[in-house]
Amino acid sequence: MSDTDLFFSRTGMDRGRVQQTVADALKDSDDGELFLEYSQSESFTFDDNRLKAATFDTSQGFGLRAVAGEATGYAHATDISEEAIKRAAATVRAVSHGYSGVAAQPPARSNVKLYTDIDPLQTAGFEKKVKLLEDMNAYARGKDSRVRQVSASLSGEWQRVEIMRAEGQRYSDIRPLVRLNVSVVVEKDGRQESGSFGGGGRGGYETYLDPAYWQAAVDEALRQALVNLESVPAPAGEMLVVLGPGWPGILLHEAIGHGLEGDFNRKKTSAFAGLLGQRVAAPGVTVVDDGTIDGRRGSLSVDDEGTPTHRTVLIEDGILKGYMQDRQNARLMGVAPTGNGRRQSHAAPVMPRMTNTYMLGGDKDPAEILKSVKKGIYATNFGGGQVDITNGKFVFSCTEAYQIEDGKLGRPIKGATLIGNGPEALTRVTMIGNDMKLDTGIGTCGKNGQSVPVGVGQPTLRLDGLTVGGTAQA
Repeated sequence: MSDTDLFFSRTGMDRGRVQQTVADALKDSDDGELFLEYSQSESFTFDDNRLKAATFDTSQGFGLRAVAGEATGYAHATDISEEAIKRAAATVRAVSHGYSGVAAQPPARSNVKLYTDIDPLQTAGFEKKVKLLEDMNAYARGKDSRVRQVSASLSGEWQRVEIMRAEGQRYSDIRPLVRLNVSVVVEKDGRQESGSFGGGGRGGYETYLDPAYWQAAVDEALRQALVNLESVPAPAGEMLVVLGPGWPGILLHEAIGHGLEGDFNRKKTSAFAGLLGQRVAAPGVTVVDDGTIDGRRGSLSVDDEGTPTHRTVLIEDGILKGYMQDRQNARLMGVAPTGNGRRQSHAAPVMPRMTNTYMLGGDKDPAEILKSVKKGIYATNFGGGQVDITNGKFVFSCTEAYQIEDGKLGRPIKGATLIGNGPEALTRVTMIGNDMKLDTGIGTCGKNGQSVPVGVGQPTLRLDGLTVGGTAQA
């Protein structure tokens, strides 16, 4: 279906009249756009040996924004009609009343289209999706007699957006998104523990329907649960910490990534504000945000303002090189936008947000890094955490971690939390592995009440001196 069919012929709107309404609404503003959205989504949940929920939803709407200096006028509605857009125009026009702005240059054009006609909802029928979850449940229960509970879920989304600017430029994007999750609870001698695995990306269901994929997913969830059955109380105190590759990059995302978003630095509320060109991390530490990686959960052809996504170097060899920017913050800070203007939906305003944020690999063999630690912990999976953007302090809970004793992995530990300061932790990186890996496609980032899909990643890292919270003495 073409853009015109979806947003104009189907709704009965006249593109020329809508374009004129947008131009009138943004007159005298510095920037702004009409954001049109249409999406379909579905989800399936299997628990207690049965399908517990199956949902399908269709949503649509628009958001009209006018930007005047640091002020923003925003109006949105689920009714995509000329009348509703005119009412929104009358509202947002107030922000530029008495203001004489200079219209910003429109986003650069790009021929890159990461996703064309992929609609994951159409890549498999209802019966196949339900059977997938049934098979995962049966496979997990048949693998080990200690399995007590299996929960599995599958979800998919197809979203189309169009962005119209006052000057007549139009930008469009198609955004598929899928995710598969499984969790397993095991029991031994009255003790219960759990493990989980999730994967996803921007594509169809084919990958996840393949037995080779979903069986590996169940195996991993079961492995984690069985490991946790053997865990002992975590030690407490300051010690050496080795972080595994991939998903542990969520700590990098939360404790450091948010502090590198443009709005926090423009308002000087980030621990990294005013430090461009200065050393903020140990030599060898290079962090990038890259929204151009095909198929990744955080990737987009263009962001929600129409700017093509970029590979933005944030920290290079320990030196702070730049921030992630949307158009408004970039203009106010006198730099170029980086394709990081994102919103949860048409009903939400744009903010600078991460896409796929990760640390590049180094030159150390992971086995060498582990062998270098006489006593410490090795953390490979994380659950929830909290971060204070203003100072970078964080607390993260480990869902899979091990003791390190004389350079070898020891007993798995339970109840460990990592406590520290993001900017300070970057300076304590002493060894960087050559095994950089992105996460499996499960990241969701929250900011100011909005959630967007993201990716994270990192290599194996050695950090000299993090506080570990636990229930046993180090």
